[in-house]
Order: sequence, then structure tokens, then C-alpha cells
Amino acid sequence: MVIHRNEMKVEEKERLRDGEGSARMTHLLDASAEKNARMFAEITLNQGSSIGYHSHNSETEYYFIISGSGVVNDNGKEVQVKQGDSIITGNGASHSIKNTGSVPLVFHAVIVTY
Repeated sequence: MVIHRNEMKVEEKERLRDGEGSARMTHLLDASAEKNARMFAEITLNQGSSIGYHSHNSETEYYFIISGSGVVNDNGKEVQVKQGDSIITGNGASHSIKNTGSVPLVFHAVIVTY
């Protein structure tokens, strides 16, 4: 199966998970059609925008930073992230992410359920 970029659903979410600003979510595929998956998306946060602090129970979320930089609250510890970094949050852990750079922060987000 091939899914062309122009066929992907795009959403603008304001204050995602009580974060700041807006997040553009491009759904790379329909996760509801996949076993043990809840989301496959490319997320873009403009300067100062964030996804609020939230937990992942019975699932794991993976962030793969494509471009830009920011700060992740990794279960209570703030960590700088940049292009090429990966973030893994699961087993009841919590996280948030904020664009602290001067260009958009773009990352792929995948949520796998169990």
C-alpha cells in the first residue's frame, strides 16, 4: 500500500493536551486500521508551542525528532532534544514537549498499545 502525502489527513489542534499554541498533525496512516496502534503522525510545533504533560498507560509513545529543537519533560526531568533524537514514553510514564528553538519542531509520533 502506498499513501501519498496529499491523501493524508491534516488537523490543527489548539492547546494539545493543555499545551501552548497549536500543533499540526499529519496522520501518516489510519492507525485504527492497524493492530496494536493508536497513532502514526507527523507533528509540527511552531516556536513556543507545546504538547502538555500527559501519561501513557497500557501503551508506549515514540517521538522521532526530524528537525528543530525543544525540551521534553521526561517523567519529571527536563531534557533538551534536537534532530535525530528519539523519546520513548510508556508503562505509566509521563511526558510533554515544547519547541524552544527558532524554527518549527517536527517529529514523528507513534503510539503502540498493549
